[in-house]
Formats: sequence, structure tokens, C-alpha cells
Amino acid sequence: MTTAAAAREDLKGTTYELFILAISILSIVNLALLFGFPDESESWRLVLYIDGALTIIFLADSTYRLLTAPTKWWYIRRGGGVFDFLGCLPGLRVFRLFRILRAARIIRRLGGPRVLKELRQGLASGTLYLVVLLGLVHVGMTGLLELHFEEDSAGANITTGGDALWWGYVTATTVGYGDQFPVTMGGRIVGAFMLTVGVALFATFSGFLANLFLSSGAPEPAETDTDDDLATTLAELERLQEHQRRAIAALRAQTVELEPATRD
Repeated sequence: MTTAAAAREDLKGTTYELFILAISILSIVNLALLFGFPDESESWRLVLYIDGALTIIFLADSTYRLLTAPTKWWYIRRGGGVFDFLGCLPGLRVFRLFRILRAARIIRRLGGPRVLKELRQGLASGTLYLVVLLGLVHVGMTGLLELHFEEDSAGANITTGGDALWWGYVTATTVGYGDQFPVTMGGRIVGAFMLTVGVALFATFSGFLANLFLSSGAPEPAETDTDDDLATTLAELERLQEHQRRAIAALRAQTVELEPATRD
């Protein structure tokens, strides 16, 4: 396989590549936040938890690209496989910049009209990717804001990065155990924002999964054989023609019998 032909194989779908591009950008922003917060602070820990979730996505992406590459050696040497795996290691997250460059190159190669066309065709998968992306951004952002208001407040129970992440997830899924809850005015405002946006995102995600299960369980339409249909149609036409010939013969016989009576 030529290099040019192999290069075309790195495209895994327009919506997927856009999702990886957005996740890569989010990861770089996350990396900047890690350097922005004091080490071992609770906000720093929360950002690190979000980075762990992003790392899982990147590991899954690297494995997917390796398994579907035209040749695994090409992906490792020329398709960015080395940088993909290095970017998943602690301390080497800066290599995720190469994911951004690759995704941007692929999208630029496709061109704007084709990207828009494929986005319309892949609306369902694009919606799922968007919900996952917005969910990560929303949980991380609201968690940091919640910590800002609650961490040092008297009587607060959301005081660690783990508390904020757990509270955000439980709130977004509408489970609402009540073990963590905001006690400050600012925290409650953030909580209202989490409820409004988080529940909508989770409902969209749940609806997508429900539709996926229903679609996979629906009986597939029976396949028809075009050749068999054509043969059946021809046989039916021949049968009708035979009936027509018999009817014409019967009419002629009756006409012959009636002719003497008509002359008399």
C-alpha cells in the first residue's frame, strides 16, 4: 500500500475526527489548568480526575486506530501512533498536540462542503459525541465553581475534588443521593446551572441509548431476491396468456355454432 493510500485510511469518520479534535483541545486546556492551580490543591485534583477520563478516551482512540489501520507498522511510524501512545502517559501530555494537528489536517483535506455534508449524514453519532464532550466540560466547569464557593465555607460538605465530581455526576443523572449538597448562595446558583444543563445532557444521552437498543432489537425487513421476483412475474404473465388463448378459442367455437342459426 502506498503512503498516499494509507494516509487516506486515517480518516475514521468526520464526526469522530471532530470529536477527537475537540477532546484534544479540551485536554490541552486541562493541561494549562493543571499548571495554573497549586499542586495538590483540591481544584488541581479535580482537573486531574477530568484528565484521567480524557486519557481513557485517548487510549481507546489509539487502540481503535491501531486495530483498524491499513498496516499497524504504518500507523506507528507514519500515522502518529507513537505520539498517540506517548500522549497517554503522565508527564507527556504535551504530545496530545499532535492529535490536534492530525485531526485538523484530515478535516482540511476533506474540505468544508464535504465536512458539512457528512455532519448532516452522521447527525445521530455527532449528537452523541457532542453530548459526551459537553458533559465532560460541564462537570469539570461546575465542579471547579462549586469548589470555589464551598471549599472553605462553614458547614460545607463539598470540600474536595472527589466530592465535587461525585456531586456533579449524581446531580446530572438525577439520582440525588443528598450526601453532598451546596450550602452557600454561590454554590446553589452553580447547582441550579448543573441541574438545568446536566439533566438535559443526560436525558439526551439516555434517549440516544434507548433508540439504539430499540433499533437493534427491531426485526430486519426480509430480503427479497430480484431474480426470483422476476421469474414469478413472468410465470404469472404466461398463465394469464394461456387463459386468454383458451377464452378466445371458446369464443370462436361458439361463433361457429351460432352461424347456421343466424343464416336461417
